[in-house]
Amino acid sequence: MKLAGKVAIVTAAAGAGIGQAVARALGREGADVVVSSRRTHHRLFEAAENIKTDFGVKTIAIQCDVSDREQVENMVRRSLDEFGRIDILVNNAGVEIVQPVADMTDEAWDQTIKVNLSGTFYCCRAVLPTMLQQKSGRIVNISSVSAWACVYSSAAYCAAKAGVLAFTKVLANEMSGHNITVNAVAPGLIWNPYLARIPGLDVSFEKVVESTPVRRKGIPEDVANAVLFLVSDDASFVTGETINVSGGAVMH
Repeated sequence: MKLAGKVAIVTAAAGAGIGQAVARALGREGADVVVSSRRTHHRLFEAAENIKTDFGVKTIAIQCDVSDREQVENMVRRSLDEFGRIDILVNNAGVEIVQPVADMTDEAWDQTIKVNLSGTFYCCRAVLPTMLQQKSGRIVNISSVSAWACVYSSAAYCAAKAGVLAFTKVLANEMSGHNITVNAVAPGLIWNPYLARIPGLDVSFEKVVESTPVRRKGIPEDVANAVLFLVSDDASFVTGETINVSGGAVMH
């Protein structure tokens, strides 16, 4: 129970992917968890209830579109009203719109930047007053190996995720002396139930596995384990860093 007594916010945690795996890992270690999602639907409340039932911690579900500053501030206010503190923030919300630059619409560019980069900024800024007052906090921003790799027709996504890494380093420096660490995790291609529904994708995925040094698919729990390390006391001397979770598919 490394996180007993801590309160964590995890964005985009309703689906059966990285966010939910992170939220469950934090709950398993004793943290009370705020489960957030862009839309209000049964999966959001089920995710929160399952964590509560499985691990005996307190949970709440909050609808929040991280690209909307007011919704982010409302999420943080409600979290403080419920728990009185915020110790951990995991910025997992993201979106990727595949369009070549020559054909990319303003809407696609703006949405990608707002969710992936501005959303990270909004969430961090909203929790900082509380963390600074507490003189403690752990922030983990989920980036992507796309921040380094050149992914065809994903210019906006690559730019946003690279921006997340730069933002992480700057904020880590700004939090010097406040006992607040800020780190990032950069997942590679991670298998989840949603990808399994896409016809033919399993074949493409196997090709990725063949070129990955560890020779297996990445799963959401792989990312959750990296996050769990960064928010625990085991990583109290780590800040401004990025953990690459790609099985060696991308080495940086």
